[in-house]
Amino acid sequence: MTVPAAPQQRLPDGFSVRLAAGTRRRDGGTTLLGGSPFRQLRLVPAARAMLAGDRFEVTSARTAELAARLLDAGVADPELPPAAFPEVTVVVPVKDRTDGLARLLAALRADPGTAGCPVLVVDDGSAEPSAVAAVVRAHRGGLVRHDSARGPAAARNAGLRAAGTHLVAFVDSDCVPEPGWLERLAAHLADPRLALVAPRITALPAARSSWVTRYESVSSALDMGPVPARVAPLTAVSYVPSAALLAGRAALGNGFDESVPVAEDVDLVWRLVAAGWRVRYEPAARVAHDHRVEPVEWLRRRAFYGTGAALLAQRHGAAVAPVVV
Repeated sequence: MTVPAAPQQRLPDGFSVRLAAGTRRRDGGTTLLGGSPFRQLRLVPAARAMLAGDRFEVTSARTAELAARLLDAGVADPELPPAAFPEVTVVVPVKDRTDGLARLLAALRADPGTAGCPVLVVDDGSAEPSAVAAVVRAHRGGLVRHDSARGPAAARNAGLRAAGTHLVAFVDSDCVPEPGWLERLAAHLADPRLALVAPRITALPAARSSWVTRYESVSSALDMGPVPARVAPLTAVSYVPSAALLAGRAALGNGFDESVPVAEDVDLVWRLVAAGWRVRYEPAARVAHDHRVEPVEWLRRRAFYGTGAALLAQRHGAAVAPVVV
């Protein structure tokens, strides 16, 4: 699976960046310390003049180049004003989970930002397809059906191919987005090299409390934390989960690799980064996820996630961290 190379367009005039939390200035402003991996950057006099404060706005090719270098080093983040809501298709892969699907579609229709968006549900071989179809009709959605289960990657790709907009948001059926989530993500698309941006995945309140629910509320494998970040291998945020994503169709090419049974989201992110695209994590946008609460089921899922490491190492080599603490 391949993705197209990123365009060579510069950041547009009016695009602003601000030094990321944790970035420090030293030596009278000539040195920046920060980023992920942690690094030291020395600024030439012209760059120091552009970055007189903690933020600056792109006004020329030279300021665009500096902003891009700071973003790609992880020492700066975009400073994003509210953006006009884009035309976007919401793609929802589902298999049998009709209650969760109804809850998600109701949340999308209740959010003023997504109330009028086309929603495309891809039924990946549900045992009761008529039940899925009834939920979709009730919430004015479109439907694509696989006669047999082909996996979430294939379901997302089917939605990607069928979408009639340049932007596609993927949301799993066990999620509930907070109002305004998509507008916050869409603001990142002012960057012409941005392929994909992901929200923070939080835990939905559980019906009953257990050590699993308490753990997931503070240390979920899907929650990348409260700090915005560039996403790239061997950084603080090395991937983002596919539970919820906003992407440009042109950047994704053929989309997720359908031959990958697990970690297809990590694989896609790393292929995009290798092709020169930017991927961002935006925790100001939040999507709640219905985590597993039964210990055996939870452990089985965590073990399943772990099986993706060998495949990623085979495909991406040194991009896989040898140890994560």
